[in-house]
Amino acid sequence: MKIVIFGLTISSSWGNGHATLWRGLCKHLARCGHSIVFFERDVPYYAGARDLHELAGGHLRLFSNWEDVRSLARSELRDADVAIVTSYCPDAIAATELILAESRAMPVFYDLDTPITCARLKAGEAVPYIGGRGLRDFALVLSFTGGQHIANEFRDRLGACKVRPLYGHVDTDIHRPVPPQSHYRADLSYLGTYSEDRQPALEKFFVAPARSRQDLRFLIGGAQYPENFPWSSNIYFVQHLPPLEHAAFFASSRLTLNVTRRAMAEMGWCPSGRLFEAAACGVPLLSDEWPGIEEFFTPGREILTTRNENDTLAALTMADAELQRIARRAYERTMDQHTSDKRAGELILLLEQAASVSGRHQQPEEA
Repeated sequence: MKIVIFGLTISSSWGNGHATLWRGLCKHLARCGHSIVFFERDVPYYAGARDLHELAGGHLRLFSNWEDVRSLARSELRDADVAIVTSYCPDAIAATELILAESRAMPVFYDLDTPITCARLKAGEAVPYIGGRGLRDFALVLSFTGGQHIANEFRDRLGACKVRPLYGHVDTDIHRPVPPQSHYRADLSYLGTYSEDRQPALEKFFVAPARSRQDLRFLIGGAQYPENFPWSSNIYFVQHLPPLEHAAFFASSRLTLNVTRRAMAEMGWCPSGRLFEAAACGVPLLSDEWPGIEEFFTPGREILTTRNENDTLAALTMADAELQRIARRAYERTMDQHTSDKRAGELILLLEQAASVSGRHQQPEEA
């Protein structure tokens, strides 16, 4: 297949989770013989932290504004099999209009921010990456979040015909067990961009335990942390880690924490890609609780969960041998189910299934 993608970014992993996911998917799609063209608006904040300049096995099309690239996009679409528009793509509506006007490539929408989309819809707010016709013109709608509730939301509110989950994943070429590095050493680590809606949970599960255990070393890696963050003397900070440093960061931790954004946690069935990345690096996982977590990792066996400061402190007192057993089980589950090559295979199967029916004219499925 030739697949044309109109996305937020694949060239910069700064402050977003889209780039890492798309890199893993596109690489494995290309390895399977598929052709990829990725259109990305060249904005200053990503240009200043660009950590990918060429798309292996495909083409990265950076552009300053839509009008300048419209003719090139039209040309690429004329021999494309599939055209994918993503959430938070700055030109999503214009790209959708062009895809439908060309009427050649099968139109697909991939929402990598489903909980945010649903929250805006419920609040009656406009969704800037979805046009006035909703999702009714797409042959397939992919959601980063699973569960029947999401499928119903997209069908009832946006007219989507076929909705399927395509979860996060890990590129095992990048995220894998490596030797620990002393500068990333931590008893508990946390990797994530600063987010106001994650902050209360981060303070409960990470900051408070750090204050209680001044004898232990805590480490945060990420971007956009404010000056008034409640640091303590044993909390260390690494400013924005590119994906190539993730493995060493995780592998140097005795335990690593995952904190899910509030909308994702409330909706459930929305695993952060960080969970799979950390598991692939062989580090024991500690996560907040959310509906559906057991479909990805078994609590108590493959992952530890925390509801408060005491749960985190209890996890930190567990024996190394038990933590490593948990880490090993999570690693095996991840290699079996949650790698980028597995998701690429799932994506192709979903595209083939959607192409086998009259995508643009099908009726919404029964819930």
